[in-house]
Amino acid sequence: MSTVIDKSPLRKTVQEYLSSAEQLIKEPSLDSELLKEEIKSLLIEKDAVLVAHYYTDDDIQSLAEETGGIIADSLEMARFGANHSASTLVVAGVKFMGETSKILSPEKTVIMPTLEATCSLDIGCPIDEFSDFCDQYPDRKVVVYANTSAAVKARADWVVTSSIALQVVNHLVDQGEKIVWGPDQHLGGYIQKQTGADMILWDGACIVHEEFKAKGILDLKKVHPDAAILVHPESPDSVVEIADVVGSTSQLLNASKEMSNSTFIVATDRGIFYKMRQASPHKTFIEAPTAGSGATCRSCAHCPWMALNSLELLRDALKHGTDEIHVEEELRRKALIPLQRMLDFQVAR
Repeated sequence: MSTVIDKSPLRKTVQEYLSSAEQLIKEPSLDSELLKEEIKSLLIEKDAVLVAHYYTDDDIQSLAEETGGIIADSLEMARFGANHSASTLVVAGVKFMGETSKILSPEKTVIMPTLEATCSLDIGCPIDEFSDFCDQYPDRKVVVYANTSAAVKARADWVVTSSIALQVVNHLVDQGEKIVWGPDQHLGGYIQKQTGADMILWDGACIVHEEFKAKGILDLKKVHPDAAILVHPESPDSVVEIADVVGSTSQLLNASKEMSNSTFIVATDRGIFYKMRQASPHKTFIEAPTAGSGATCRSCAHCPWMALNSLELLRDALKHGTDEIHVEEELRRKALIPLQRMLDFQVAR
C-alpha cells in the first residue's frame, strides 16, 4: 500500500518562498580570490571550520577543501563537524543542515552564510500540519527524510538520508511495521516500490529534482547513446525508471568514478559536478534537462536556496557572528533521538 496525501496549499507556500529566494540571489561584486584569503584568515581567527554541501557553488567547495573542511552530504557534514576540534562550524548549505549540525554539536557555535537558505521539502512540511497528519495513524512508525526542520525530526521515530533510507525501511518491514513517510513523495514512492512497505506519504517534493523530465533525458540520450544516466531518487518515477544508477549524492559520485562510461547525464543538482569533474577529469558530465512550473532559469538543476550561499555572505557571517543557528535544548534532545537511532543503525550494519 502506498497512499499520497495531497497538500496542495503547502505547495503554494513553497512557490512563495521560491520567489523570495530568487529576489535575494545576487551576482558576485567582489573578487573571489581576495574574499577567499580574507575568509581563510577569519577561519583561523575564529577557530572555525567550513562544512559545505555538494550543491554549493564551486568557490565555496574549493575553499572548504583548501582550509581543511569538508564537502559532503548533509549527514556527513554534521558528523564531520561533531568530530572536528573547531569550536565554530560554518555550514554552507541550507538551514536544516545547520540545525542538524547543532543537534549533534550543541556545545559548538554553528553559523551559516545566510539563514534565508532553506529547502522546499522543509517549507512544505510545517510541524503543526505534519504532527496532525501523523496523529491520524498512531499505529505507524514515523520516518522522515533529513531535509526537514528540527521540530519535524523531533516528531519522528526515525530520521533517514537517501543513502540509508532503503535499509531502514527494510528493517522496519522485517519487524512488521507500517510507515508514515515525509516529506518527499518521490523518494518515498521509490522506497515503497523497492521494499514493498505499507507507506502513507506526505505530499512534498524538491523543486529541483521534481522538474527533471524523462522525455528530455531520453532525447539527450539519443545524442549521447553511450552516456550513463545517474538519477537521485527525489526525482519523479518516470525519471527513476530510465536510470542506470539511482542513489544519493555520494552514491552518484561514487558511480561516476567507478563506471567505465566516459559520459554521464546527471539528474541531480549541478553543484555535484565540482566533485565529479575533480574525481574524473577525463569524463563528461551533462545536466539532465528540466521543464515545468516549479523550477526557473535560476533553479533548474540548481537549488535557488543553495545559490544564496556566497563568499561575501560567508565572510560577513564569520566576521560579525551573524546568521547563527539556535535549537532550543528540549527540542534538540527530542530531535537527537531519531537521528541517533539512524547513526547507531549505520554503525550496527
